[in-house]
Amino acid sequence: MHRSALLELLERYLARYPEDLVCVDHVRQFVRQHEDCFERSCVEGHITGSAWVTSRDGSRVVLVHHGKLDRWLQPGGHADGDREIHEVALREAREETGLTRLELASTEPVDIDVHPIPARGDEPAHLHHDLRYLVYADPAEAPRVSDESHDVRWFGQEEAFAISGESNLRRLARRCVHPGEAGHDGISADR
Repeated sequence: MHRSALLELLERYLARYPEDLVCVDHVRQFVRQHEDCFERSCVEGHITGSAWVTSRDGSRVVLVHHGKLDRWLQPGGHADGDREIHEVALREAREETGLTRLELASTEPVDIDVHPIPARGDEPAHLHHDLRYLVYADPAEAPRVSDESHDVRWFGQEEAFAISGESNLRRLARRCVHPGEAGHDGISADR
């Protein structure tokens, strides 16, 4: 996906979720201004992909206890030059959960979120422009902890929201059950 393809994807997303105009405008401006938006070396921020890994009925979800951020989050990560962000989300879901029987619901994101990442070591504070995808998994398969996480496990939806404390995860889960539902600006301060 070149930047033009990403911009087209953002237009399709905006047609489905017009209430996300502020967030999508932010991401569009970022992509237009940064040829290296898919690279972690883009100091201001970068495009990332994450996955809402859930049972097909939506009752169970996999969260990882992120090693660097020390929080329960959905799996996801840097594109590192990969311009197929849905593939990034699927790859990160596999790597961070150890689950092998994953199915991407669509190549179109169900949510977009822009959130700050705090400075850490030599890495300055920056923004993640996160495209989020619905991924189905078999709840009979046990997840395995990766080198990037402290823990990974299946949760019931409400338990996941309670342990995470991330308000944007509720929105993400709602979007996976009720596509096209209104109700967010996509700019998060809680990451």
